[in-house]
Amino acid sequence: MSGWVRIVGLGPGCDGMITPEAQAIMAQATDIVGYGPYVDRIPDSPGQRKHASDNRVERERADHALELARGGGQVAVVSSGDPGVFAMASAVFEAVEADPAALDLDIAVIPGITAMLAAAARVGAPLGHDFCALNLSDNLKPWSLVERRLRLAAEADLAMAFYNPRSRARPDGFARALAILSEVCADDRLVIFARAVTTPEEEIRVVPLSQARPEMADMRTMVLVGASTTRQVGRFVYTPRSVP
Repeated sequence: MSGWVRIVGLGPGCDGMITPEAQAIMAQATDIVGYGPYVDRIPDSPGQRKHASDNRVERERADHALELARGGGQVAVVSSGDPGVFAMASAVFEAVEADPAALDLDIAVIPGITAMLAAAARVGAPLGHDFCALNLSDNLKPWSLVERRLRLAAEADLAMAFYNPRSRARPDGFARALAILSEVCADDRLVIFARAVTTPEEEIRVVPLSQARPEMADMRTMVLVGASTTRQVGRFVYTPRSVP
């Protein structure tokens, strides 16, 4: 059997948002590799092996997937959302760079619906013009860089999508991020808190920046911040396609 690695996006949470291509890959795979809760989302299949691991061992997980493929395994490395957005695709290619022999393996990325797009769709089109995505975690980069990029994005008047805004280990970072936004943006800038999008626990709140509070976000929350042109029309939020 010829081994391969497919880095697969599982979408934001609802099984209906897993693409047919991703479903087909997981059905073919002999091995499923990933963070425990993501692996648990995949139904058991006869003869298929599951390799669940902790959230902070991405590189080790990638090395394991490559080793399984070398042995003939057909390996699906799973991530929530899209694997190329703050997820496992980069970790796999870091492992490939460190082990050039892995370039001979059959490796491909299978895209998924990332959380910012699912959250944006729930409220309308807040990312309808220029926008950026920022990971507010400082686990893999210094907080000074997070602040610099956030301030520059706000000064550029981009709509913004924040991944990993707040966790138990980082309770203060999001408060500091909101303080930076308050320095640069007007009080009426729209902020969307989209928690557990597409799951039964989904909760969506749209508030002006002046009413945004750190405790409104956790690690299951996607935070979207509008540009100065972003507006609310009834229950919808959208950013016009043009700038006056």
